[in-house]
Amino acid sequence: MEVKTFYYNKLFKLESGEELAEFKIGYTTLGKLNKEKDNVVWICHALTGNADPSDWWNGLVGEGRFFDPNKYFIVCANVLGSCYGSTNALDNNSQTNEPYFHTFPLITIRDIVNSFEELRKFIGIDKIKLCIGGSLGAMQALEWSIMYKDVIESMAIIAVNARHSAWGIAFNEAQRMAIESDQSWRQNHHEAGKEGMRAARALALLSYRNYATYDLTQSDPDDDKIDDFQASSYERYQGEKLYRRFNAFSYWSLSKTMDSHNIGRGRNGLEETLREIKVNTLVIGISSDFLFPIHEQKFLAENIPNALFSEIDSIYGHDGFLIENEQISNCLKLFLEKNKTSDVILK
Repeated sequence: MEVKTFYYNKLFKLESGEELAEFKIGYTTLGKLNKEKDNVVWICHALTGNADPSDWWNGLVGEGRFFDPNKYFIVCANVLGSCYGSTNALDNNSQTNEPYFHTFPLITIRDIVNSFEELRKFIGIDKIKLCIGGSLGAMQALEWSIMYKDVIESMAIIAVNARHSAWGIAFNEAQRMAIESDQSWRQNHHEAGKEGMRAARALALLSYRNYATYDLTQSDPDDDKIDDFQASSYERYQGEKLYRRFNAFSYWSLSKTMDSHNIGRGRNGLEETLREIKVNTLVIGISSDFLFPIHEQKFLAENIPNALFSEIDSIYGHDGFLIENEQISNCLKLFLEKNKTSDVILK
């Protein structure tokens, strides 16, 4: 799928107080915007996702799938800090004409939403009929519904919380410590920290899955083994996969972005902020999620007015939001029928 590029050539102020002199966003669109402009589905990607949802969510996006481009105008944009087409630490800082590397500023969820607002206006979208995402993607959708109250009509947020937990931040910090242990990390070159990122990703997988998942999928059938276990090779394989497609700077940056998630910051606290949400909301939790326990999604649903809560039964833990496509589709169908939010979607 062609990744288009949106260029914003103005000073962009960040929540931290720092600034980007300019930025770019890689994005994709599927389908066509109808005459009424009421068939927009905006999909927000997770930590190491990209702007092509048919790549990482192909069970939900594509012809014959729930989000069919023959019905919807589907937009997905790569977040600031990521290495899939948007401004990140390996890009040149136009003010120095050198790559940012370690000087790349902190990007928060709110900064991402503000950048997406510029893209939305550029594309010519007035309203987003449905905004959906899981994990870091759901953080974006949730913040968007608060920051720009009249843009999104409905949202579906999966495996997320109102404020990133101390547990989640600790996992992210442990991964950053793994990157720091790579002696190349403090150097200013594109490959810096990548060996450490292998270990960071292996650690992350432990939080994305759980004991039962590994017991079912990675246990060795050979009782005579004393080394070279399947679970060991799986961890190394996952680290290698990310090593080949990502960089340590983006991984570091986006883990910090996730840590920044707190919808109550600078507002009236979590409960009051959630009660002010006017968007039709579906909150989906995953029964075995070790990283975002289901009580966090129940808290969201209990405090967002008229929100619908659905629980997915999955052995795959947090990764269930990328795997349990049929269950997610069923939840979306029930939600849209309940709220009757779009004649287009219900056709």
